[in-house]
Amino acid sequence: MLVVRNLTIQYQDNQVLQGFELELAQGEIFALLGGSGSGKSSALRFIAGLDEVRSGSVALDGELLSDNGQHQTPPESRGMGMVFQDYALFPHMSVEKNIAFGIDYQSKREQQIRVKALLSLVGLSGIEKKYPHQLSGGEQQRVALARALAPEPKLLLLDESFSNLDQKHREVLANQVRGVLKKTNTTAILVTHDKAEAVAFSDRYGSIKNQRLQEEK
Repeated sequence: MLVVRNLTIQYQDNQVLQGFELELAQGEIFALLGGSGSGKSSALRFIAGLDEVRSGSVALDGELLSDNGQHQTPPESRGMGMVFQDYALFPHMSVEKNIAFGIDYQSKREQQIRVKALLSLVGLSGIEKKYPHQLSGGEQQRVALARALAPEPKLLLLDESFSNLDQKHREVLANQVRGVLKKTNTTAILVTHDKAEAVAFSDRYGSIKNQRLQEEK
């Protein structure tokens, strides 16, 4: 499903990743562990097509998206969704409009049906007309997840997506999100610095050590 080969990342004279390789099957959830500056978020951004790197390739469903560090398919055409640490919701838009943002090619009726289905899926039915500032951090993160899932992405990328929450709410939300991903059979990568979170959330996880990915489970 996802194949990453020979990913090497270097910033000026500082090489942070060398020969990073990863394969994921459909519906599999992988957690990528690493400390600050280890290159884990950079690896995610390369997979998404947001950053170029020294070398490496990305293929999704047999289609080569990047080769030799150069992107051949732009981020918006990769069939990937992203959920960020800061949620990145549009504050001037209602929940309904935030979720429908990536499916504006659908009719209004189709958008409404999809939004309601996704809010039900993430346990937030009935908040379509609310705005982000009216929601808790956990609720905002679930809306961000619903927005990322709206276009039915082939791959979901989560970059420290629970780290703004306290430990109790992080554990609850991570468990809820895992359930949603399994229910929708969505392939996903979570970048995190928390090993307990990685173990609980993923089917497999690995750590970046000495510039390389070392799988641990």
